[in-house]
Amino acid sequence: MTKDIYLIRHGETVFNKLGIVQGSGVDTDLNETGQQQANAFYEMYKEVPFEIVLTSKLKRTHQTVQPFTDKGLAWEQFREINEMSWGEHEGKEYTPERKVQYTAITSEWDKENYDVGMKGGETINELAARCRKFVNQLRQRAEQTILICAHGRLNRCLLCVLLDIPLKHMNDFSHSNTGLNRLQFDGEQFELLTQNDTEHLKIKELTAI
Repeated sequence: MTKDIYLIRHGETVFNKLGIVQGSGVDTDLNETGQQQANAFYEMYKEVPFEIVLTSKLKRTHQTVQPFTDKGLAWEQFREINEMSWGEHEGKEYTPERKVQYTAITSEWDKENYDVGMKGGETINELAARCRKFVNQLRQRAEQTILICAHGRLNRCLLCVLLDIPLKHMNDFSHSNTGLNRLQFDGEQFELLTQNDTEHLKIKELTAI
């Protein structure tokens, strides 16, 4: 069965603005800018005949799609698409010292060493296993037009799984707040049509974003 998939990242949160690591263990709300981003996405895509919206279990994704769910769009939550766990870095400022640690980990991923992660956090192999479980369920769903709202690193990993490409290509994918990745599924493979589309933010009210 063919499918039209709209995959977005959540809107901006206070922690995004302050440069504080969130991950799966920090359940923050959207800030005012994030709410504006969510509303702008809704205004541009409210006429798309979505049959269901799928989100993570975290509030920032729920609040991003709330304009759709408030209008009665069916909604399901999946722990499988929660953001990656960044372990002991979660809830802490992204300092130069933490940036060094982060870069060391991501450089290992570039070398296809996917069994490393932040202390107390997930590895990319563990994250990818969650993504594969979600994609297997997605393939089996009856709905043909689906909106998915998740997270930055999660979406990067999820796109690799959807497109069946090596995980080392995660960083090839940008991930702005509410950036849209649109994919089509022909019953066998997913094709990426647009990546990190932010045209909906280019309206007068959001010129400062």
